[in-house]
Parts: sequence; structure tokens; C-alpha cells
Amino acid sequence: MKKLNFAIAILILILVMSSFAGGIVGQTNVGLTKIHLTLLELAKQSPNQLIEVIVQKNGDAASVETQVAQLGGVVTQDLSIIHAFAAKLPAKAAATLAQSPEVRWISPDATVSKSADPLEITSTANLANAYIKEIGADKLWMRGIQGQNVRVAVIDSGVNPQNDLYTIMGRNRIVDAVAFNDDYNKSVFDGYGHGNHIAGIIGGGGAFSNDKYVGVAPMSDIVNVKVSNDDGGARVSNVIAGMAWVLFNKTRLNIRVVNISLNTDVVESYHTSPLAAASEVLWFNKIVVVASAGNKQDGKLYAPANDPFIITVGAVDDKGTSSTTDDVLTNFSSYGTAEGVSKPDLVAPGKNIISLRGGFDSVLSRTYPDRVINERYFRMSGTSMSAAVVAGAVALLLQDEPNLTPDQVKYRLMATANKNISGYSSTKAGAGLINVQAAVDGTSTQNANTGKVVSRLISGSNTTTYNSVSWNSVSWNSVSWNSVSWNSVSWNSVSWNSTYWGN
Repeated sequence: MKKLNFAIAILILILVMSSFAGGIVGQTNVGLTKIHLTLLELAKQSPNQLIEVIVQKNGDAASVETQVAQLGGVVTQDLSIIHAFAAKLPAKAAATLAQSPEVRWISPDATVSKSADPLEITSTANLANAYIKEIGADKLWMRGIQGQNVRVAVIDSGVNPQNDLYTIMGRNRIVDAVAFNDDYNKSVFDGYGHGNHIAGIIGGGGAFSNDKYVGVAPMSDIVNVKVSNDDGGARVSNVIAGMAWVLFNKTRLNIRVVNISLNTDVVESYHTSPLAAASEVLWFNKIVVVASAGNKQDGKLYAPANDPFIITVGAVDDKGTSSTTDDVLTNFSSYGTAEGVSKPDLVAPGKNIISLRGGFDSVLSRTYPDRVINERYFRMSGTSMSAAVVAGAVALLLQDEPNLTPDQVKYRLMATANKNISGYSSTKAGAGLINVQAAVDGTSTQNANTGKVVSRLISGSNTTTYNSVSWNSVSWNSVSWNSVSWNSVSWNSVSWNSTYWGN
């Protein structure tokens, strides 16, 4: 799908936000209210251009897929978790399909951004893996808390099996792998270099560095959910398909944590973002969702970072020391407030983080050869890295207290965060710098998220609030997309844009 120029994108955003504030735009033409304005513009300008879309259905209407075929399109991915499917079809056909009474909304299936950038460093002293000591993980290791029996799903560009992801006894800690990427061969391995780096931060064992570069939870297990191709590209349909797989396999694999180090490039309400809603579905099914805040630092929030329930993580520069007093917020870490939601919730080290390299010929290794440490390790910066630090910290906490719910985990991490960092501000750093040792030593079982409004895509309402429901008495398995009332959902502000890798 061709990229829109900046002016058109801004115009569309203004129209979309106006429609969200005042109701659905164009009520006099029902069909046109059910397709994103970006797609309407393409239908006018390039009617025969093949485009990739996500089609939301009213309930389980099976004939919509047939209509796509009749219009010269093809269904490319089932997205039953949100009563939808991905498809490729001519732009004019998408506009026609929107007239169907069985269609709820048609949105672009565009790309998402990974929140990492292999930034330069100014001193070799910053190459030390100081963040482990800074967050107190090393002290927990000495007490036998290293993430044992906790499984973390990494939704990313794949993970490669190598010695750093084996235990000392040789057990493979990549316990399952699945691919939802668009590559022809559907390989689960990381040819790009991002997912492997994330997995190493979470659970790398440091075998090839003589324990110099060890992940936060070196005995945790990794579930590899590949959603991007080997060029780093992914669409929302890939990501949601991966999240649905996690939901459907959470009991079989005992998945407790999900790391999502990617963001959209368009500001949108969490009430209309499929990615934010899918994140809540995982959260309400007792999976802790950790996401990157993004790398734009423009005062705006980009899904899924804007979802009020999940743990959104910003990045600090630890300056290569184990002391927190010299930490500063990085010049790329995003923050902002929207719809009463202020993010990030926490910050964690995310500058010049050394972790696993994707491979000798990975895209990032070839593109940034100066960031290669050696044949096994690579350094990157970004809120992708800081999210992975927190995901590893959650694994340590859940090993120590496996009965904690996601709400209790979030509350504990925020209540014990360290505000003693240079220039601390709750606007930019949330509750502060994560201190996993303090979190493990804490005793609070209070719940976060009380009174927050549930995504309209789940509740069917703009006012459904969460009131610290007792997880022991409510089956959150019933909070699924199959029970959502889709007739009340407005999809007018769903939009995805191009991948972002800034310097």
C-alpha cells in the first residue's frame, strides 16, 4: 500500500479525531462511514490499486469472505479474535464492500513500528551491562530467583536458538515457536535482528560472554511468536494473529507475560485501536502485557502504549553505571496524556543495551556494522529494550509470587519504583525507574487500574469501568472477542502507518 503524504495524513487525522469527538462522520451515507478515509481516498485516486485491509464483521457473518472473492480479492489471514479477517483487494472493491450490511468497518492493514534504534554511544564505559545491578536483578539471582518456570511470549521478528537461550544443563528454553509473518517460508527464526535482541534482554544466559551480557531473567522460558518478516515489516493483522495464538495457547504453555516492543505511527483512541483492545483481552485473561512507550518523544501516545491497563515502559540512559543518580530520560522516550491516560507507567534502562545479535547476516548487523560487539552480541537503544527489561523483571516477580494477577504485578512495580533519578518527572517517567528487588521484597497485593475505562471494543460502552474485580471469583476467559457486541463499535479512528527507525 502506498504511503500517504504527510499533508493528507494530517488532514485525515484531524477529520478522524473530529469524528470521534462528535460521533460518526457522514451518517447520511451508511456505507462510507464503515471504511477508513485513507481507503476512500485511494479508491478515488487509484481505484485498481491492490490494497491490504482488515475487515471487521458484524458477528460471525461468513458471507463477507465470499463477497471479497466476488470483488476480485483474497482473504489472507483469519482474525477471529476480533471478528475480522485480513484481505487484499482493489481499492474500489473495498469501497463497495463497505456497503455490505454484514461489514462493521474496513481499516488499512498497514505497518507497525519497532521501538528500537541502534544508537551511537559516546564512551566505551557505557558498554558494560550495568542495568542488571541498577534494577537489583543480580541480588535476586543470588537468592535463586532467576525466572524459573515463568514463560514469556516475545511478539516480534523471531528468536534464534543459541547457547545463551539454553540452561546450564542444556535444556532449550525456547519452548515453542510460531510464525505469522508474511515471508514465503514462514521461518520462525530472526533474520532481522530485533526479536533475538529482545529475547536476550529478557532471558539470555550469557554463555558466550562469560556472563558479561546476561538477561534479566536468565532461567525464564521464551515463547517465540514471530509476526514480522525478515526485513522487519509487520502489519496489524500479523500482530493480532500472534496475540490470538498466545491467548489460545496460554494454558497449554502457561504463558504469564507478553512483550510487545512495537508501536503504531498514528495517534488514535485506545477505544478504536484493535491492538490496544487485543492487549486488554490478554490482560483480562491473566497475562501481563508489557509494551514499549515509543521513540518519538512528541507528547503523543501511540497504540498499544496508550492502553490504560497494560504496563507501558519508557527508557532511561543508565550511563553505564549501576548507580541510579546519574540516570537521565533518553532523548527518544515517548510520553504523553490522552483520554485521561498518562504514560509511561515506568521507565527502565534502554540506551546502548548489549544483547543477542540476530545472526551474522541479519539485516540490522549489515545495516549497522559499527553496533556489532562480536559474533554473538549487538547493541541497540530504544523503548523496545526498556520494555524487555521490565518483561524480564515481571518474570522474576512471578517466580517469587506466582499467584499475583496482572493488576497486582503492575501496582507492585509502580509502588516500588525509584524516583531518585536525575530530572525525574511523573509526566515523562511515570512512577519512576523499575526496582525489581524492591518489588519482589514488597508485600502489597493491591490492584492497579481501578476505575479505568475498558476499551469500547470489548465492553460496547464508553463508560464501562474496571473496579478491582476479584480475580479469584471471576472467570476472565469469558472476556473474549466472541462475546463482544460489535454493533456498537465505531472503527473510524483505526489507522496504521509506516515503520519508524529514527536516529
